[in-house]
Amino acid sequence: MKPAITRWAQRWSTRSITLRLLLAALLMVLLALPMAGWLLTHHYRTSAIHAFDERLETTLNVIIAGVTFDPIAQQISYDRSLGDPRFEQVYSGWYWQITDHDQLSATSRSLWDQRLPVVDNTNLSARTWNGPRGQQLRIVERDIYLAPLETPLHVSIAARDDALREDIRQFQQALWLGLVGLGALLLGVLALQVRWGLAPLRRMNANLRDVEQGQAEQLDTHLPDELAMLAESMNAVLIRDQRLIERSRHTAGNLAHALKTPLSVMRLLVKQLPSESRAHWEVELSRIDNAVRHHLARASAAGEGARFAPIAVQDTLAALITGLTRLAQRRHIRLQQHIDSSARVHMDGQDLQEIVGNLLDNALRWAASDVSIRLQTDGQRLSLRVSDDGPGMSAQECQAAVQRGKRLDEQRSGSGLGLAIVTDLVALYQGQMHLQRAQAGGLEVVVELPVVAR
Repeated sequence: MKPAITRWAQRWSTRSITLRLLLAALLMVLLALPMAGWLLTHHYRTSAIHAFDERLETTLNVIIAGVTFDPIAQQISYDRSLGDPRFEQVYSGWYWQITDHDQLSATSRSLWDQRLPVVDNTNLSARTWNGPRGQQLRIVERDIYLAPLETPLHVSIAARDDALREDIRQFQQALWLGLVGLGALLLGVLALQVRWGLAPLRRMNANLRDVEQGQAEQLDTHLPDELAMLAESMNAVLIRDQRLIERSRHTAGNLAHALKTPLSVMRLLVKQLPSESRAHWEVELSRIDNAVRHHLARASAAGEGARFAPIAVQDTLAALITGLTRLAQRRHIRLQQHIDSSARVHMDGQDLQEIVGNLLDNALRWAASDVSIRLQTDGQRLSLRVSDDGPGMSAQECQAAVQRGKRLDEQRSGSGLGLAIVTDLVALYQGQMHLQRAQAGGLEVVVELPVVAR
């Protein structure tokens, strides 16, 4: 049984969203509308019968008010007119009856020689009974006490409920026709809603095919809010992948260029070997050359991207800060740290350690006695400030140091490689970095990174 359920779940896991939504709507209609129809029918039937019983009860109270007992004739009578000729017409379907369960009784003329069944009931009650000539009657009855009689009188009134049942039947027919029409209308509207609601997904799917076929470079972001963020994220992945591919190709090209010369020299040297050993070396060199070409080709086509889970900044940097604090103490430098304990950022932990570690290492190298690190976030951007009281850099040097393509170690001896790594990492996360004069007189590096890199 379980494998069958598993196969069914796997089969339905690949069904289209449109089919799922339409089946869910159909199931809702098939469950909700019959239940609503049953509840409405039950409520209408109950209300109609209750209203019919109240009408009979009103007439019953009129009859009770007009009941008299003649002690001389020893009989009960009802001499008032109810104002309804149906009580005078034989077997009209409207009857009343007064009886003491024994010899005393009075009935409407319409009842003629028939009698209504008697059920002892002090309280008012209503029931259905098959009367004269197969008529289905609704009976409302109760017992009353009339002086000077010692036994109670049972007063009943009955009426045909044909009109009531026909009214209920017509209501049910109209209701179910209306519900069927409503169900069809709902399904049609929901089908249109599903088609209209999923139109952006179909457009996005077509756009993805265009990207796969090379007809477009990015996804269209003119989509509803729920899909616009997805499209933007996918575009960011595409751009990042493209950058990684270009970087891999560049690296592979440099590596290929670096290996080309040694291989050429080795081929020249092999030609100087005796012919009996030359073939073996040429085979091995060919294998090396083919392997290098193969793996360089794969490397030049490789590229990957990832969205990082949020990391706690303080926990990520704890070990690094501890180690650099000990290094600062050995150099007699005071390392002040102000790190927001609640700061979280979406980036790789090692990249964050590289940025902070290189900046602090550079500051400790040039500081005289004081280094400060301040890290905080406003929910949108992460702000990092590292400053020292060393000689610092001029405004021209600061501006040249962050220019694209400049090697900071060329600008100033011993300071540039770490900052160059920071520059690349900040650019990778689409952040900003600038250098300025610190309040203590040295260099202050300000890095701003988006909390969620896109």
